[in-house]
Amino acid sequence: MSSATPTASAPGYLPRRTLPLRVEALRQLRRRRTLVIAAVLVLLPFVLVAAFAIGGDPGSRSNGRITLMATATASGGNFAATVLFVSAGFLLVVPVALFCGDTVASEASWSSLRYLLAAPVPRARLLLSKLTVGLVFSAAAMVLLPLVALAVGTAAYGWGPLQLPAGGALPAADAVPRLAVVVGYLFVSQLVTAALAFWLSTATDAPLGAVGGAVGLTIVGNVLDQVTALGGWRQALPAHWQYAWADALAPRMEWSGMVQGSSVSVAYALVLVAVAFRGFARKDVVS
Repeated sequence: MSSATPTASAPGYLPRRTLPLRVEALRQLRRRRTLVIAAVLVLLPFVLVAAFAIGGDPGSRSNGRITLMATATASGGNFAATVLFVSAGFLLVVPVALFCGDTVASEASWSSLRYLLAAPVPRARLLLSKLTVGLVFSAAAMVLLPLVALAVGTAAYGWGPLQLPAGGALPAADAVPRLAVVVGYLFVSQLVTAALAFWLSTATDAPLGAVGGAVGLTIVGNVLDQVTALGGWRQALPAHWQYAWADALAPRMEWSGMVQGSSVSVAYALVLVAVAFRGFARKDVVS
């Protein structure tokens, strides 16, 4: 006689089919904060074009130095690169922190998290679905901004070679692949912010606490990177590598800085995500 304990489940129930990604994606897409973030990212290039139109050619005030800002109006590619430069340090952090930090904590604040788990949705499945959708939306935000900037910049300044800060220019046909590398690196470098926000989202019932905590700690990392007394320790900070993508806009693209920055970001992200899954598996969910 077998001593195995029989397991009971509803007919047709499969854990992997609970909370499908398309359902979670539609729920997040219909939220007002998603539309607000999209509107801000779409409007930013238009605001910068208006600012350049009012303030004049930025190159005229560069004191002879060739920078991304000085070449912003040289072509659509230069304008897109400039938009990424001015937004990489903070603006792109916000949608990443919002999409990944608001996802679980908002369910807890609405008192709907316990009902999802009672559906029953396995905890690991719930976290995986929400993290995947959060990362997809974060990637979409990072792609949306340069695409709109490239279109707006091309309409305003024409389609031409990408003027490089280090001197020289890239043909217009080569500019788009270089910008794609920049966007890809920016996404990878923001994985640590995404993972930090996601971990905080599983640890608190306050969405603003998770989002604000991730943004605040990212800012702290940027401040610490400015402390030169830390010496080589700064290389362990993700913020130290946030502008390593500038190597993609050199006459000969360099990968070493981006590889190091990606390694640091992914390493932190894996640890934080593991902590989030482990902590949520043991958490007493009452909201």
